[in-house]
Amino acid sequence: MKMTTKTRNILQEWIPYYTMVLPFFIVFVILTVLPVITSIIFSFTDFDMVSAPKFNGVDNYARMILNDEIFSITVKNTVVFAIITGPLGFLLAFVLAWFINEFSPMVRTILSFLFYCPALVGNAYFVWQTAFSSDSYGYVNSLLMSIGILTEPISWLKNATYVMPIIIAVQLWQSMGVSFLSNISGLQNVNGEMYEAGAIDGIRNRWQELWYITLPAMQHMLLFSAVMQIASAFSVSAIAIELAGYPSVNYAVDTIVSYMHDVGTVKYEMGYASALAVVLFVMMAVTRAVIKKAIDSVGR
Repeated sequence: MKMTTKTRNILQEWIPYYTMVLPFFIVFVILTVLPVITSIIFSFTDFDMVSAPKFNGVDNYARMILNDEIFSITVKNTVVFAIITGPLGFLLAFVLAWFINEFSPMVRTILSFLFYCPALVGNAYFVWQTAFSSDSYGYVNSLLMSIGILTEPISWLKNATYVMPIIIAVQLWQSMGVSFLSNISGLQNVNGEMYEAGAIDGIRNRWQELWYITLPAMQHMLLFSAVMQIASAFSVSAIAIELAGYPSVNYAVDTIVSYMHDVGTVKYEMGYASALAVVLFVMMAVTRAVIKKAIDSVGR
């Protein structure tokens, strides 16, 4: 079947675009698609990174569900982090961006930089370690003892009652940067003429503008922000390990990612670690699909 002149012209027109996308596509396949496929394959094997992988069927998944109590605890902790830090971080990032967008360009730039700082700083756990230090020199203990609330210091990060709220607060502080910046960008790119048209059509206050104009116009940016929050919420690990250690007291803040790291790099059970990775991937994919459907419904 010969290619028509019209088809040939269309292909020639799109060749530059495909050429520009090709490097990213290659990197995406190598760094994302292949590792996912490899993890799925290894999840059905017994692999210790020394000897050749041995196929064991669904034994890893059966062990995970039936015999691994630590896995059930880490799933619960991961879901708690995802439910709290995901939606709350997403909402806080948007609300802050919405308010800050009302300031003058100079003030908006300064405030945007300040709120994006947590994403730039990266590993700033020593600040929180000092704040919640278990001795009287810790900022929180020192403050509470000075005003008479405490009579002796509390080991905040070694107490199962307090460590989860602390890790959630730190995660929220550190995860808002990218979402906040994307929301600011989305708000800046909403066409101002849409608000003028809305006023003519009967929109009378800012809440109506937000619901009928701003949110639908930012649909794709909101989806990007939500995906970033999903990835951040489900991948909590470094924060918990740095502040509470591994394992944390009573596994109070251990997550699937930290458990996967322990199983794979300390115990060298890469087959089981791959099965954990597959379960986490499915949880994230399902959550993303649900959020996308919810955001699409807002855009209608």
